[in-house]
Amino acid sequence: MDSSIQKEYQRWCSEATADNDLIIELKEIAENKKRIEDAFYTNLAFGTGGLRGIIGAGTNRMNVYTVAKASQGLADYVIKNFVEKDRKIAVSYDSRNKSYLFAQVASGVFAANGIKVEIYTELMPTPCLSYAVRKLNCAAGIMVTASHNPCEYNGYKVYGSDGCQITIEAATQILTEINKLDIFHDVKTMDFETGLRTGKISNIGNDVFTAFVEEIKRHTMLSDDVVLDKNVSIIYSPLNGTGRKPVLRTLKESGYMNITVVKEQEQPDGNFPTCPYPNPEMKEAMALGMEYAKRYKADLLLATDPDCDRVGIAVKNENSEYRLLSGNEVGMLLLDYICSRRQKMNKMPEDPVLIKTIVSIDMAERIAANYGVRTINVLTGFKFIGEQIGLLEAKGKINSFIFGFEESYGYLSSSHVRDKDAVDSAFMICEMFAYYKAQGVSLLQKLNELYLQYGFCLNTLHSFEFEGAEGFAKMQKIMENFRDGIKAIGGKRVLSCLDYSLGLAGLPKSNVLKFLLEDNCSVVIRPSGTEPKLKIYISISAGNSKEAEYLEGIIAKELNTLFV
Repeated sequence: MDSSIQKEYQRWCSEATADNDLIIELKEIAENKKRIEDAFYTNLAFGTGGLRGIIGAGTNRMNVYTVAKASQGLADYVIKNFVEKDRKIAVSYDSRNKSYLFAQVASGVFAANGIKVEIYTELMPTPCLSYAVRKLNCAAGIMVTASHNPCEYNGYKVYGSDGCQITIEAATQILTEINKLDIFHDVKTMDFETGLRTGKISNIGNDVFTAFVEEIKRHTMLSDDVVLDKNVSIIYSPLNGTGRKPVLRTLKESGYMNITVVKEQEQPDGNFPTCPYPNPEMKEAMALGMEYAKRYKADLLLATDPDCDRVGIAVKNENSEYRLLSGNEVGMLLLDYICSRRQKMNKMPEDPVLIKTIVSIDMAERIAANYGVRTINVLTGFKFIGEQIGLLEAKGKINSFIFGFEESYGYLSSSHVRDKDAVDSAFMICEMFAYYKAQGVSLLQKLNELYLQYGFCLNTLHSFEFEGAEGFAKMQKIMENFRDGIKAIGGKRVLSCLDYSLGLAGLPKSNVLKFLLEDNCSVVIRPSGTEPKLKIYISISAGNSKEAEYLEGIIAKELNTLFV
């Protein structure tokens, strides 16, 4: 083990005394060189996604010290870029272990630096934080969350004054400030209660939350002449996160009263006892909700992740069996519903725009084009969708944005926030479901109509974990090997390779490779920006689902051999 790692470990043993959990862990790992190395071999990465990592002791972990250091860097950035009267930061947090503690620590750092803090009085979703930043005219915002990661993780998303997650440029500037700091000696702090008492820290009023809910309800696609039976039977799970209050309030105020909440997953719980991986993309996380759906013979199942920016759904098929829909499928359904309703209501703007990520299903572009909607493709990460919304509004096209989505279950139907919003999405999904149900059409039937009209397309995601220092090095090596040139994947000839690290199509440089294969197939490979994973996106165009699944299986099998 490198002597500098051992030296830093010893320094933490002497100075990391603010959290008793850290003291205990530092003693526990004293004789474990691998654990010490993993905890101290690097600083926890800070980027456009902020911080995210395993909770624990060390420079490569989420703890009160790494949170405080990042907060000091953000404070220094705000002080340099905003005049004193505009120095205000909004703070929110989810149900994860230590989220409230980390929110208090960050707030204390901001307050100690003379920055006004506005913090929610209770846990609130990521979209509520994005909304508050603009509603309260803040210079920045932070959301303490690790989104859909397992319970051992926590994180820290940073938002700019536009309510969007920070850009690459802002992240680089903040990281420069962070790197100047000694984690123990250069961070200003203030006790949270002192900040409240002196007015340096204020609570965000309930009026902001109410305005957020009202804004979502205002963007309904229903006209006065549409009569719906909103008594559809809905099962909802917040997966022990932040969604319970905002989702239930929005739906019930909109007339959806027949809602049963999954009791075991209703209350906030950072240990996620019935869904160890609280990600609605994972069928395991949806399993208990599926049981409830079967028990209550429900029409629709909804589940939101812990910070309530993603939503997964399940509906009944023709055999009354429940089927989970993918993020791409829900995205296409919502896109078609919004476009068709806007046309019907004569509410399509002059230059309507769909914004989606490069890894989201290409079929969405064909749907958009059919309605005269322009598509903007961006890099993976909803922050790039939010950024494009801001650019449209800067050009005076304030109403042009009509929908944005990414395949990882993130959707947005209006510009009230600049991030994916599962409260808005749950509202729109229920409305869409009830609208089609009134016509005797199920969502699966509607999806099949789209496939018949635009051709069948299958998109899948495969993730490969690479933990620790060794795993990080292996990921970099794999990316290098793919850049060396691949002639075929799964028997499909590679027509071209798009290397986004070169800054293609005016997009920011990003470590992403997209292989365009023959027969309108493609493979995208990228390291996750928030987890120690390589992610592989496979897109297959084929005559039908069986043919597509067969081709996808061949490609996936070959890639599996390259990543193990």
